[in-house]
Amino acid sequence: MTPPRRTQKQRRDQAEAALLAAAAELVVEQGVRSLTLARVGERAGYSRGIIAHHFGSKQALLELLARTAQAGFVPGLADLPPGLERLLRLIDGYIGELGQVGAAHHAFLLLWAEAPTMPELAPIFRERDESFRADLRVDVAAGIADGAIRDDIAPEEVAPAIVGQLRGIGLQRHLDPPAVDTERLRRSVTEQWRRALATPSARQP
Repeated sequence: MTPPRRTQKQRRDQAEAALLAAAAELVVEQGVRSLTLARVGERAGYSRGIIAHHFGSKQALLELLARTAQAGFVPGLADLPPGLERLLRLIDGYIGELGQVGAAHHAFLLLWAEAPTMPELAPIFRERDESFRADLRVDVAAGIADGAIRDDIAPEEVAPAIVGQLRGIGLQRHLDPPAVDTERLRRSVTEQWRRALATPSARQP
């Protein structure tokens, strides 16, 4: 039986996924400065014309790579209401996922580390970090409002501290995997934040 022909959208989605995967692999293997549309197309088996049609520029490719690598990194959070428990689930899940991330997430961390010295990356990662911090601020504010988080905690201070810690752990894991036991670390870091944030009545998991 002849398989049904793929739609134009299916072909486009497949090509885009292959190109993003190729871009992530090249960033991990050779660094972002060596990344070109031609190399991405060659790695993925597509012509430069096709990759230019999909993304238009290296800048657009990097932006989409950053967005797709970060989206849904910790599954199940969308089903939880904002607050302390969602915040702790994010911390635990993020560190746990670092133990098994693929090339796309490794590429995200490497691009993030390069962003301060690369003008084409800086706007992308400022926006990505602010989006992450905004989600964390919502959780902290909700936890304060429902009495689970101490009312002397400042959401605008907690958010960058958590982002910095999680991304820093990720970079260490990428650089030296045996030195960073994510399964042990996820429990201790999550518990540290519970003790730091929670009111006495909310300190027991």
